Amino acid sequence: MPARPSSSPSVNSDELRRRKRILKKLNAAYPQVGCTLDHFNPFQLLIATILSAQCTDKRVNEVTPGLFKRFKTPDDFLRAGIPEIEDAIRSTGFYHNKAKNIYALCKRLKEDFHSEVPCTIDELVNLPGVGRKTANVVLGNAFGIVEGIVVDTHVGRISRKLGLTEATDPEKVERDLVSFVPKKEWVDFSHRLITHGRQICRARRPLCGQCPLASDCPSAEK
Repeated sequence: MPARPSSSPSVNSDELRRRKRILKKLNAAYPQVGCTLDHFNPFQLLIATILSAQCTDKRVNEVTPGLFKRFKTPDDFLRAGIPEIEDAIRSTGFYHNKAKNIYALCKRLKEDFHSEVPCTIDELVNLPGVGRKTANVVLGNAFGIVEGIVVDTHVGRISRKLGLTEATDPEKVERDLVSFVPKKEWVDFSHRLITHGRQICRARRPLCGQCPLASDCPSAEK
Protein backbone atom coordinates (compact mmCIF):
# COMPACT_ATOMS: atom_id res chain seq x y z
CA MET A 1 0.00 0.00 0.00
CA PRO A 2 2.68 2.65 0.84
CA ALA A 3 4.21 2.17 -2.61
CA ARG A 4 1.19 3.80 -4.30
CA PRO A 5 1.50 7.40 -5.47
CA SER A 6 0.73 10.14 -2.95
CA SER A 7 -2.77 11.61 -3.03
CA SER A 8 -1.35 15.11 -2.47
CA PRO A 9 -0.06 17.31 -5.26
CA SER A 10 3.69 17.16 -5.93
CA VAL A 11 5.60 19.50 -3.66
CA ASN A 12 8.24 22.06 -4.53
CA SER A 13 11.73 22.32 -3.08
CA ASP A 14 10.71 24.84 -0.40
CA GLU A 15 7.97 22.50 0.80
CA LEU A 16 10.36 19.57 0.88
CA ARG A 17 12.75 21.59 3.02
CA ARG A 18 9.88 22.54 5.35
CA ARG A 19 8.94 18.89 5.77
CA LYS A 20 12.54 17.94 6.49
CA ARG A 21 12.67 20.64 9.16
CA ILE A 22 9.50 19.27 10.73
CA LEU A 23 11.00 15.78 10.87
CA LYS A 24 14.23 17.13 12.37
CA LYS A 25 12.36 19.15 15.00
CA LEU A 26 10.14 16.21 15.93
CA ASN A 27 13.22 14.00 16.34
CA ALA A 28 14.87 16.60 18.57
CA ALA A 29 11.75 17.24 20.66
CA TYR A 30 10.92 13.57 21.21
CA PRO A 31 14.13 11.55 20.86
CA GLN A 32 13.00 8.63 23.03
CA VAL A 33 9.60 7.31 22.01
CA GLY A 34 7.86 3.96 22.02
CA CYS A 35 4.56 2.17 22.22
CA THR A 36 2.50 3.40 25.17
CA LEU A 37 0.34 0.27 25.34
CA ASP A 38 1.79 -2.05 27.98
CA HIS A 39 2.42 -5.55 26.66
CA PHE A 40 4.83 -8.47 26.93
CA ASN A 41 4.17 -10.32 23.67
CA PRO A 42 2.50 -9.83 20.27
CA PHE A 43 -0.80 -11.36 21.42
CA GLN A 44 -1.11 -8.92 24.31
CA LEU A 45 -0.29 -5.97 22.05
CA LEU A 46 -2.87 -7.12 19.50
CA ILE A 47 -5.59 -7.32 22.16
CA ALA A 48 -4.55 -4.02 23.75
CA THR A 49 -4.61 -2.24 20.38
CA ILE A 50 -8.13 -3.49 19.69
CA LEU A 51 -9.18 -2.21 23.11
CA SER A 52 -7.61 1.19 22.42
CA ALA A 53 -10.20 2.06 19.75
CA GLN A 54 -12.17 5.07 21.05
CA CYS A 55 -10.33 4.71 24.36
CA THR A 56 -7.22 6.22 25.89
CA ASP A 57 -4.06 4.16 26.23
CA LYS A 58 -4.05 5.09 29.92
CA ARG A 59 -7.43 3.41 30.42
CA VAL A 60 -6.36 0.36 28.41
CA ASN A 61 -3.24 0.02 30.55
CA GLU A 62 -5.44 0.07 33.66
CA VAL A 63 -7.54 -2.78 32.27
CA THR A 64 -4.97 -5.09 30.68
CA PRO A 65 -2.99 -6.20 33.78
CA GLY A 66 -6.04 -7.90 35.22
CA LEU A 67 -7.25 -9.00 31.79
CA PHE A 68 -4.00 -10.71 30.85
CA LYS A 69 -3.74 -12.31 34.26
CA ARG A 70 -7.08 -14.03 33.60
CA PHE A 71 -6.68 -14.59 29.85
CA LYS A 72 -3.17 -15.49 28.76
CA THR A 73 -3.90 -17.29 25.47
CA PRO A 74 -6.58 -17.40 22.76
CA ASP A 75 -7.91 -20.58 24.39
CA ASP A 76 -8.47 -18.69 27.64
CA PHE A 77 -10.64 -16.12 25.88
CA LEU A 78 -12.54 -18.83 24.00
CA ARG A 79 -13.27 -20.79 27.17
CA ALA A 80 -14.53 -17.66 28.89
CA GLY A 81 -16.97 -16.65 26.16
CA ILE A 82 -18.19 -13.25 25.04
CA PRO A 83 -20.19 -12.24 28.17
CA GLU A 84 -17.19 -12.76 30.45
CA ILE A 85 -14.91 -10.89 28.04
CA GLU A 86 -17.41 -8.02 27.99
CA ASP A 87 -17.33 -7.78 31.77
CA ALA A 88 -13.54 -7.69 31.78
CA ILE A 89 -13.22 -4.90 29.18
CA ARG A 90 -16.37 -2.89 29.92
CA SER A 91 -14.56 0.27 31.00
CA THR A 92 -12.77 0.60 27.63
CA GLY A 93 -16.06 1.45 25.92
CA PHE A 94 -17.81 -0.18 22.95
CA TYR A 95 -17.27 -3.41 24.83
CA HIS A 96 -19.96 -5.40 22.99
CA ASN A 97 -18.22 -5.07 19.62
CA LYS A 98 -14.75 -5.35 21.10
CA ALA A 99 -15.63 -8.57 22.92
CA LYS A 100 -17.15 -10.08 19.77
CA ASN A 101 -14.07 -9.15 17.75
CA ILE A 102 -11.68 -10.49 20.38
CA TYR A 103 -13.58 -13.79 20.56
CA ALA A 104 -13.67 -14.13 16.75
CA LEU A 105 -10.01 -13.13 16.56
CA CYS A 106 -8.96 -15.79 19.07
CA LYS A 107 -10.99 -18.39 17.18
CA ARG A 108 -9.18 -17.54 13.95
CA LEU A 109 -5.78 -17.53 15.65
CA LYS A 110 -6.43 -20.99 17.06
CA GLU A 111 -7.86 -22.47 13.86
CA ASP A 112 -5.52 -20.90 11.30
CA PHE A 113 -2.32 -19.88 13.09
CA HIS A 114 -1.79 -22.41 15.91
CA SER A 115 -2.77 -19.68 18.40
CA GLU A 116 0.17 -17.49 17.32
CA VAL A 117 -0.11 -13.94 16.00
CA PRO A 118 0.87 -13.84 12.30
CA CYS A 119 3.58 -11.40 11.28
CA THR A 120 2.51 -10.29 7.80
CA ILE A 121 0.31 -7.32 6.98
CA ASP A 122 -1.97 -9.37 4.71
CA GLU A 123 -2.67 -11.99 7.36
CA LEU A 124 -3.19 -9.46 10.13
CA VAL A 125 -5.66 -7.23 8.30
CA ASN A 126 -7.82 -10.26 7.54
CA LEU A 127 -8.28 -11.05 11.24
CA PRO A 128 -11.54 -9.95 12.92
CA GLY A 129 -11.31 -6.48 14.40
CA VAL A 130 -7.90 -5.78 12.86
CA GLY A 131 -7.44 -2.93 10.39
CA ARG A 132 -4.31 -1.50 8.85
CA LYS A 133 -3.61 0.75 11.83
CA THR A 134 -3.71 -2.14 14.30
CA ALA A 135 -1.64 -4.31 11.98
CA ASN A 136 1.05 -1.63 11.68
CA VAL A 137 1.13 -1.19 15.46
CA VAL A 138 1.69 -4.91 16.02
CA LEU A 139 4.18 -5.38 13.21
CA GLY A 140 6.29 -2.36 14.09
CA ASN A 141 6.27 -2.68 17.88
CA ALA A 142 6.02 -6.43 18.50
CA PHE A 143 7.93 -7.82 15.51
CA GLY A 144 10.14 -4.92 14.42
CA ILE A 145 8.67 -5.18 10.91
CA VAL A 146 8.12 -1.85 9.17
CA GLU A 147 5.23 -1.98 6.72
CA GLY A 148 3.74 1.49 7.06
CA ILE A 149 2.92 4.44 9.30
CA VAL A 150 0.31 4.08 12.02
CA VAL A 151 -2.41 6.68 11.42
CA ASP A 152 -4.56 7.18 14.50
CA THR A 153 -6.65 10.25 15.31
CA HIS A 154 -3.60 12.21 16.55
CA VAL A 155 -1.48 11.41 13.50
CA GLY A 156 -4.24 12.24 11.04
CA ARG A 157 -5.27 15.46 12.79
CA ILE A 158 -1.75 16.82 13.27
CA SER A 159 -0.63 15.85 9.76
CA ARG A 160 -3.48 17.96 8.37
CA LYS A 161 -2.67 20.87 10.70
CA LEU A 162 0.95 20.74 9.55
CA GLY A 163 -0.09 20.70 5.90
CA LEU A 164 1.47 17.29 5.31
CA THR A 165 -1.76 15.95 3.86
CA GLU A 166 -5.25 17.10 2.97
CA ALA A 167 -6.72 13.61 3.25
CA THR A 168 -9.09 12.42 5.95
CA ASP A 169 -9.07 8.73 5.02
CA PRO A 170 -6.34 7.04 7.13
CA GLU A 171 -4.92 5.03 4.22
CA LYS A 172 -4.61 8.18 2.09
CA VAL A 173 -2.99 10.02 4.99
CA GLU A 174 -0.52 7.15 5.37
CA ARG A 175 0.23 7.24 1.65
CA ASP A 176 1.02 10.95 1.83
CA LEU A 177 3.27 10.54 4.87
CA VAL A 178 5.31 7.62 3.54
CA SER A 179 6.06 9.66 0.43
CA PHE A 180 8.55 11.80 2.37
CA VAL A 181 9.20 10.21 5.79
CA PRO A 182 12.23 7.87 5.55
CA LYS A 183 11.16 4.26 6.05
CA LYS A 184 13.55 3.78 8.97
CA GLU A 185 11.58 6.50 10.81
CA TRP A 186 8.04 5.27 10.06
CA VAL A 187 7.44 3.61 13.43
CA ASP A 188 8.96 6.38 15.56
CA PHE A 189 7.35 9.12 13.43
CA SER A 190 3.92 7.88 14.54
CA HIS A 191 4.98 7.75 18.18
CA ARG A 192 6.38 11.29 17.93
CA LEU A 193 3.22 12.75 16.42
CA ILE A 194 1.08 10.94 18.98
CA THR A 195 3.25 12.26 21.83
CA HIS A 196 3.14 15.75 20.31
CA GLY A 197 -0.65 15.53 20.10
CA ARG A 198 -0.97 14.58 23.74
CA GLN A 199 1.53 17.07 25.11
CA ILE A 200 1.36 20.13 22.84
CA CYS A 201 -0.95 19.97 19.83
CA ARG A 202 -4.11 19.11 21.74
CA ALA A 203 -7.33 18.93 19.79
CA ARG A 204 -9.23 21.47 21.92
CA ARG A 205 -6.52 23.80 23.20
CA PRO A 206 -3.25 23.46 21.27
CA LEU A 207 -0.27 25.03 23.03
CA CYS A 208 1.08 26.81 19.96
CA GLY A 209 3.26 29.11 22.08
CA GLN A 210 5.17 26.07 23.35
CA CYS A 211 5.28 24.19 20.05
CA PRO A 212 8.71 23.47 18.51
CA LEU A 213 7.02 23.18 15.10
CA ALA A 214 5.16 26.51 15.22
CA SER A 215 7.41 28.31 12.74
CA ASP A 216 6.75 25.61 10.15
CA CYS A 217 3.08 25.05 10.94
CA PRO A 218 0.47 26.85 8.81
CA SER A 219 -2.12 26.30 11.56
CA ALA A 220 -0.12 27.83 14.42
CA GLU A 221 -2.17 30.26 16.54
CA LYS A 222 -5.23 29.79 14.32
